Amino acid sequence: MTKYLIILGTTSHSGKSILVTALCRMLKNRGLRVAPFKSQNMSLNSWVTTSGGEIGIAQAVQAWAAGVEPSVLMNPILLKPKGDRTSQVIIMGRPVADKSAADYYKDIDSLKEVVDSAIEELSRDYDYIIVEGAGGAAEINLFDRDIANIYVASRLRAPIILVGDIERGGVFASLYGTVKLLPPEIRELVKGMVINKFRGDPTILQPGIKMLEELTGIPVLGILPYLDLQIPSEDSVSLLDKTGPQKEQKEDLPEIAIIKLPRISNFTDFEPLERYARVRYVDLKDDLGNPDAVIIPGTKNTVSDLAEMRRHGMDRKILSLKNVPIIGICGGYQILGREIIDCGIEDICGSIPGLGLIDAVTRFDAYEKRTVQVTKEVTGDGPILGRIKGEYVKGYEIHMGITESRERSAFGDDGAVAGDGMVIGTYLHGLFENENFRNAFLDYLYDQRGLMRRELSRDTGFDALSEAVERHLDMKSILKMLELDVSASK
Repeated sequence: MTKYLIILGTTSHSGKSILVTALCRMLKNRGLRVAPFKSQNMSLNSWVTTSGGEIGIAQAVQAWAAGVEPSVLMNPILLKPKGDRTSQVIIMGRPVADKSAADYYKDIDSLKEVVDSAIEELSRDYDYIIVEGAGGAAEINLFDRDIANIYVASRLRAPIILVGDIERGGVFASLYGTVKLLPPEIRELVKGMVINKFRGDPTILQPGIKMLEELTGIPVLGILPYLDLQIPSEDSVSLLDKTGPQKEQKEDLPEIAIIKLPRISNFTDFEPLERYARVRYVDLKDDLGNPDAVIIPGTKNTVSDLAEMRRHGMDRKILSLKNVPIIGICGGYQILGREIIDCGIEDICGSIPGLGLIDAVTRFDAYEKRTVQVTKEVTGDGPILGRIKGEYVKGYEIHMGITESRERSAFGDDGAVAGDGMVIGTYLHGLFENENFRNAFLDYLYDQRGLMRRELSRDTGFDALSEAVERHLDMKSILKMLELDVSASK
């Protein structure tokens, strides 16, 4: 029978995702067939599976760590916030409606059936499933509707590990409070606690750990240090950590300004650039400065974010730049165009002018989303795309709206390249994961500064993460929870 282990957190961004990723890798490295599972995820960072279904990027990353293909079964319910107290509800990879929280919870019983079906089907294919909760586990106002934590834990009756984030303070109170607020039948399932993101001497925590264990009767399985690994971020909470360039980056490296749209999505697109350039997320009200390149990212609501850009004057700041590459991804591509026509799908019934940097018109006239993995030939010219013309790139599309352009195409039948090749728009997420495009873009920026770029190996970080977790946590206890031979611990 399939064995389950549930990872819950005291808060969002406590380290649930990273621990699930590590455990998936650990079991995969032991030759075991393992899969991740998160019944309900709320995130604007998503991934498209080979079947064309949309899931949270965290479950895709966890599947890669497990050495298996991401599936909609691993994240049957995905909520993508729109910023107006509504979210797009995606069931088994397909968008069904935009709903408020109140309307969403009206359908909670049918959603539980979706979760049950996904667990049952996933359990037929995998011997071990590492389950991730969502947000904080002790949301007492939601216990009867909490399908991500309470419902799944009640259904599976599997051992639970509770993770607390010490970086933001109050870790002992949050762990203790969460345990005490859990329903008794769930509390008895908690078999261990983990303190995450600690910087410093762990012996300092020992008196507090001893008291916490005495108060709760639950062992602390270890203290994970702050880990800086090359693994994609999960959600908008992670974006708070990206306020400026990495402190170890040199000032002479090219600066890439990414416009921090209010409803920014899939900002993980740009994490491959962070090792080679000073990546700066620019709030709409902030000074754009004089970056070497500008990227307008994807957004959950293009029309609203374009209006916000114009209200804060960010459109004028971008248009004032001279001889600076400007790249628009997905919603950013739509913003670069001449006009957006909304037939009441996103925000309005009417049209709104875009930045006009690309001669293109986007039309939203149907509640239909294109979600597909693609491979495209590079067909654009200019100082960036011209370097790799005729080569191929891979990516995935997640967008509503249809764009018609009079410009040269960038990638086969996708995107556009305007003017002298310095403005590029495309629907391809994951573009910078392609080494050829990433290098063409970065080499241009380095050339403009008279620098030589050094290629760095891009280790996925999965093995390093797994080794760190095994080194710092009580693996014998964790393996015992999975009914595995404790002699297999390292």
